[in-house]
Amino acid sequence: MAINELRAIATFAKAVELGSLRKAANAQGISPQAASQALAQLEQHLGVRLLHRTTRNIALTEEGQQFLEAAQPALSALERALQRVRTTKDENSGPLRIVGPSSIFPSVLWPVIEEFCDLYPDIQPDVQLDDRIGNWVEDRVDVGFRISSQAEDGVIARRLFPLQLIICATPEYLARHGAPDSLSDLAMHHCCVFRHPGTGRLLPWWVKVNDEVISLDVPPTLSTNNADLEIEATLSGRVMGLLAGVSAARHIRAGTLVPLLTTHMSDNKSIFVYYGSRPAQPARVRAFIDLTVQRLTNSAEYVLSSAELETAEANGRSSR
Repeated sequence: MAINELRAIATFAKAVELGSLRKAANAQGISPQAASQALAQLEQHLGVRLLHRTTRNIALTEEGQQFLEAAQPALSALERALQRVRTTKDENSGPLRIVGPSSIFPSVLWPVIEEFCDLYPDIQPDVQLDDRIGNWVEDRVDVGFRISSQAEDGVIARRLFPLQLIICATPEYLARHGAPDSLSDLAMHHCCVFRHPGTGRLLPWWVKVNDEVISLDVPPTLSTNNADLEIEATLSGRVMGLLAGVSAARHIRAGTLVPLLTTHMSDNKSIFVYYGSRPAQPARVRAFIDLTVQRLTNSAEYVLSSAELETAEANGRSSR
């Protein structure tokens, strides 16, 4: 049914209920002329007269009575459905669909979800982590996260924090093999290289040279498509790795990992949260976005300052 027909039927029913076409127009927020025109179009469409109208009164025709009795249950059901959606939109309850990358991101996302569940126990997060780039609309996503160099097209996106890629090794590795003094020295070291889970392709190490991020092919001593295994391998002291700051930051601060060649650290990509139009969002979605932005925007927990990196590298090199 076209929306103008639905409005015309609702106008007809409201006019009968209030006993006046003018009152029906006021109740629906339209002009009396628009209400009169809608009713006339409905009668023309049906080919019958629904109301006897004078300047002061209206009365149902026989056909109008029959039509009202047939239409009223459907109109009432529609109004209940509309009211239910309005009520649900303003309630902090129900399902919340969240998507994001499976690599490196679970440790960032889980503390936010845990706090959110404590604050809103009637909301049920449905979290799907996948490195595949999906379609935000087709996947019916409420809130999404993505690692990218720029915001996603077609949705609202907010940058949370930069993703640092840091060359790291343990003090034990450096004691056995020494530290690289330049990017060219990496070819002589035992390196772990990440294999893309989707394509199976070995990824280069992304490093910064003269303020430009370049790709550097590093011969792998070990390769893996799992970020957790990559950091475990690096922590074992068997290899050095190019690790995301979200995974490496706490180990660097604890001294169990040493950042290397930090002048070449790249941070051209960032973690973004993305979502649809704010006015149309249910309350549960708005609440999760607000908590995410509050907890993760420029989070020092996952980003190391230049001073921290410089000091940690200097200390790690001097202690080997």
